[in-house]
Amino acid sequence: MDHLDGNVLAGPITGFFDFEPTTAQGQCQSCADIAALGQAMVYGQPMGFVARCGNCDNVLIVIVERAGQKSLNMRGLRWLRVADPVEQNRI
Repeated sequence: MDHLDGNVLAGPITGFFDFEPTTAQGQCQSCADIAALGQAMVYGQPMGFVARCGNCDNVLIVIVERAGQKSLNMRGLRWLRVADPVEQNRI
């Protein structure tokens, strides 16, 4: 199955958080690879999205959309690091 890159998560994740999700960095629970979410391999639609680690194919994030609601599971991430928007604008 063909995948999309993690930039496709910008819309679905924005409803959960107030930051640019594609530039946030996370660490894979399985292989410890650290990468921006925009680098994830994403499979999706019609019910949601599955983001997989570009290094080991571990499931990082699952977003399910149904009946006007969204569910987010980030079980495959050890942590998620978000840049401070004030600092990001200074660069």
